[in-house]
Amino acid sequence: MSRFPRSVFDHGTEPDIRFTLANERTFLAWIRTALALLAGGVALEVLGLDLVPHLRLAASLTLVISGALTPGLAWVNWMRTERALRLEQPLPGSLLGPVLSVAVSVSAVLVLLAVLL
Repeated sequence: MSRFPRSVFDHGTEPDIRFTLANERTFLAWIRTALALLAGGVALEVLGLDLVPHLRLAASLTLVISGALTPGLAWVNWMRTERALRLEQPLPGSLLGPVLSVAVSVSAVLVLLAVLL
């Protein structure tokens, strides 16, 4: 019986279970981050704060789009890391940190401008 996804589990040998579980915890942490981004984006728009409307909408959309993309990127990162563990190779870098840093920074600047203008 093979495990899902086969593109990961058909390669290499079974790594130390602690590393596999740590990889899974990291994946779940990114899912929680995605939910927080979605909630923040929706709240920003729904609460009707007294901000410049088009800047508030842009900040909200940035957060919601980031929240929608994060689970996909987290899945790719989980697969790359798990495969590297199974093949005893160096761990790959993650795209999530830089992408979300830019997205949150852009949202913060938009909210700041919406408050100041």
